[in-house]
Amino acid sequence: MSHNTIAINQRMGRFDNHASVWLFGYGSLIFKADFPYIERRPASITGWTRRFWQGSHDHRGTETAPGRVVTLVPDPDATCHGMAYLVTPEEFAHLDYREKNGYLRLATDIRFEDGSATEGLVYIATHENAAYLGPASERDIALQIATARGPSGPNSEYLLELAKALRALGKPDPHVFEIERHLEEFQRRV
Repeated sequence: MSHNTIAINQRMGRFDNHASVWLFGYGSLIFKADFPYIERRPASITGWTRRFWQGSHDHRGTETAPGRVVTLVPDPDATCHGMAYLVTPEEFAHLDYREKNGYLRLATDIRFEDGSATEGLVYIATHENAAYLGPASERDIALQIATARGPSGPNSEYLLELAKALRALGKPDPHVFEIERHLEEFQRRV
């Protein structure tokens, strides 16, 4: 599958007739909401774990030197914490463009901290898209992140902002924090 997923996402009409839809963010959507929203709440989804396994050719890297950004991979025992935004379907055009580098809209159950739940959507980049980089050690991921830069800025900024946002939510993520630790070691050596 091409890493440009705009046309595929535009065919998902599941929420088009809704006045509003909850969107779950687990990466940059936690700390960078560059779209209007009605409400924002900490939330989680189950059965998925956050991993720096997706290449970024358009935001935090380039075609020849992709950065690494997060996607979700199936894990039946996992809970992924993030931020949910209540948006109108008109925001999908912007979000589809923002997430065009391999991410697909998927329906998911979103759970809020008060115990309530709702159906919403999440963007996930699966192993079937051309930008998928797959697993690597946290050290190797940090090394790639340390050197990558794209139109949205240095890849390291993405990692550090995500780690900071997860700490602010009080939701530790060992994968993210271990990559951050390696990145900081690399930066101290320079």
